[in-house]
Amino acid sequence: MKMKLTLFFLLTFFWISVKCIHPHPLDPLTRSELNLVRTIIHRTYQTSTKPNNITFHYIGLHEPDKPLLQSWLSSNTKTKPLPPPPRRAFVIARFQNQSLEIILDFPSRSIISTKPYKGHGYPMLTFNEQTIASQLPFSYEPFHHSLNKRGLNISHVLCAAFTVGWFGEEKSKRTVKVKCYYKNGSANLYVRPLEGVAAVVDLDEMKIVGYSDRHVIPVPKGEGTEYRASKMKPPFGPKLKGIAVSQQHGPGFSFQGHSVSWANWVFHLGFDIQAGPIISLASIYDLEKQKYRQVLYKGFISEVFVPYQDPTEEWYYTTYFDCGEYGFGQSMSSLQPFTDCPANAVFIDAYYSSSDGTPVKISNAFCIFEKYAGDIMWRHTEIALPNEVITEVRSDVSLVVRAVSTVGNYDYVIDWEFKPSGSIKLGVGLTGILGIKAGTYTNTDEIKEDIYGTLLADNTIGVYHDHFITYYLDLDVDGEANSFVKSNLETVRVKDHKTPRKSYWTVVKETAKRESDARVNIGLKPSELLVVNPNKKTKVGNTVGYRLIPGSVVHPLLVSDDYPQIRGAFTNYNVWVTPYNKSEKWVGGLFVDHSRGDDTLAVWSLRDREIENKDIVLWYTMGFHHVPSQEDFPVMPTLSGGFELRPTNFFESNPVLKTKSPKSMHCPNCTSQYYFG
Repeated sequence: MKMKLTLFFLLTFFWISVKCIHPHPLDPLTRSELNLVRTIIHRTYQTSTKPNNITFHYIGLHEPDKPLLQSWLSSNTKTKPLPPPPRRAFVIARFQNQSLEIILDFPSRSIISTKPYKGHGYPMLTFNEQTIASQLPFSYEPFHHSLNKRGLNISHVLCAAFTVGWFGEEKSKRTVKVKCYYKNGSANLYVRPLEGVAAVVDLDEMKIVGYSDRHVIPVPKGEGTEYRASKMKPPFGPKLKGIAVSQQHGPGFSFQGHSVSWANWVFHLGFDIQAGPIISLASIYDLEKQKYRQVLYKGFISEVFVPYQDPTEEWYYTTYFDCGEYGFGQSMSSLQPFTDCPANAVFIDAYYSSSDGTPVKISNAFCIFEKYAGDIMWRHTEIALPNEVITEVRSDVSLVVRAVSTVGNYDYVIDWEFKPSGSIKLGVGLTGILGIKAGTYTNTDEIKEDIYGTLLADNTIGVYHDHFITYYLDLDVDGEANSFVKSNLETVRVKDHKTPRKSYWTVVKETAKRESDARVNIGLKPSELLVVNPNKKTKVGNTVGYRLIPGSVVHPLLVSDDYPQIRGAFTNYNVWVTPYNKSEKWVGGLFVDHSRGDDTLAVWSLRDREIENKDIVLWYTMGFHHVPSQEDFPVMPTLSGGFELRPTNFFESNPVLKTKSPKSMHCPNCTSQYYFG
């Protein structure tokens, strides 16, 4: 018995060791790998005066080349699979006030390349330097004078660091502006700004290099701004009854590492400190062909551009890039069971690296759950048959991968929803606290000028702003060689006088041959936008494809030569298509802070490369023009948007025709005894 137990533990240890040595090539870096990166780089960049004087701004997976990964995936179906591609990390670090791009190889435990960055812009801000910068005003005498002038108690003041963009300066240091808030009487600090007071901090020197106190404006009151349930007082409402979510036989999905299998879908769930959730290798099982077929090689949010619309001295620079400047991944919040996610959710942790290279754990970073909210997959009632009524209905169950990124005042709810029909629905919910400007007004009747926002309460202005969310979507529809097709709906006047009809519309297809052909502003022309595989056809001859069904569409309203729009020129079109290039991941560039718009999707696309029947990437920007309303105050109900990737002639017929609804459950309030749910 003792020998059997020893053998069992040895086999278990061997299995764990194999899993640790050979993770999936797209798995995010583990805690031990992050520690190894830190050790190797610290060993290389020690100085005699300041040991380990290096800060880490990005540590992520250096993905293997796509052909190499595809070869490895294909070999897994054979008796002698290929070894996995080399596992490597990509690091952006600051050393002696210079940005470095470092590639590190795990098998050899060595740095294989280091490149000093010579261009414009700086890497993503770390939490640590934001925290240190936000504390500097408290030991700065002019700041004390500003508080005394306003009669404010310094113990109730909190400050935060904000990026300042670029506005034509020939040289720009790595600076942020520190703005402060008054929390006395409420935890909702963002709605109580100390308007007119700001410090400029040099992050490399970590000292205040500029300070302004231009106006004494009343701090908005704390009454009516509380949002914590424990602090609420009656009356309450509306009262909601609980809805039970139960899966008696457990979840219908399974994990193997970071690979997820559910219904007819398989995909890989990754994590990145800058992007947050990454979905890769999504394939769907074709029942008729009896095999999995490729849909999405890789998808993630590449950037979130949030320009505010107040051009005054205190606000003009407020034009954030939430991924490239602040990090959507490191800003992910721990999800709360039963509220952020339903009772049947399964949670997954994530790790990122702090500024000193120490791994930081985000507990419950993701949740995955099957969703059924009474939706219908398909149905039909037929009454035309003699003496017979047919009603066929299938309930629609989907699988949701969810994460929430809290970037300062805003919370972004990110959903990837997989449907058995083959659709992938991508959703973004905006909630949290508005960007608030303090003012002198208490009623709209007093306003005689443009205040660049909505008066929400006494001395409280919600500033107009935009949210542009740009997705990277490397669709490999039934293979890598794809094309982008615009199916334009065009009106035709009838020339045949034998019919009383005078017009109809028809579809005229246009295949984009170069990048310039694929730039689209949605809504200007009726069309359907598809990524197709021109080398694959259905039995009746249609080209297999996936269609982009847009959701909330916005176009930029800033003039094209405005500095924020130069940096955010990737929003000039809702849709771009580029040939796959491993280095082109971040639409705003690799070094976004203080960037100048010279390394963006809009610049890459000027090469006007061929994209017909190539491995292509679809870039899609959805968004919101946000005019704040009083209902958004003091905390904002979720504003949702999204879009869908829907199979179009991908299958021979309805792929869920033979799908059965889940097992019936008792329904005491239904007119019939049972329902399907």
